[in-house]
Amino acid sequence: MAFGPLSISLAPYVQSSKTLLKWVQPLANWYANASRYRQYGFKYDDLLVEENPTVQRALSRLTPRETYDRAYRLKRASHASVLHAPLAKDQWTKPEEDVRYLVPHVSNVVAEDAERAKWDNVIVKKH
Repeated sequence: MAFGPLSISLAPYVQSSKTLLKWVQPLANWYANASRYRQYGFKYDDLLVEENPTVQRALSRLTPRETYDRAYRLKRASHASVLHAPLAKDQWTKPEEDVRYLVPHVSNVVAEDAERAKWDNVIVKKH
């Protein structure tokens, strides 16, 4: 089980078991479709809470292209929301395109914070 600023995740455990993955994958796909975020052109990581300082630092590490693409997806989805209709089906995010582009950066920020906390609490002893 992995803990972090995003939430508790059982994903590493589920992915390590082929049998469990076979049972959970259809449920995960159903849930992603039921949440309808792909119908508005979002990727899963677009839905992370930006007010979290860890996520803010991770967002600052995106490449200019990733930043532009993310802003475009947010603007396009906002426009579709104002119109009270999802995007045309050919503009939906396909499951194979829905990759976790922000989580690696968030993981790096969490690891850096843990390392910084460890070094900030080092006790130096004189002999």
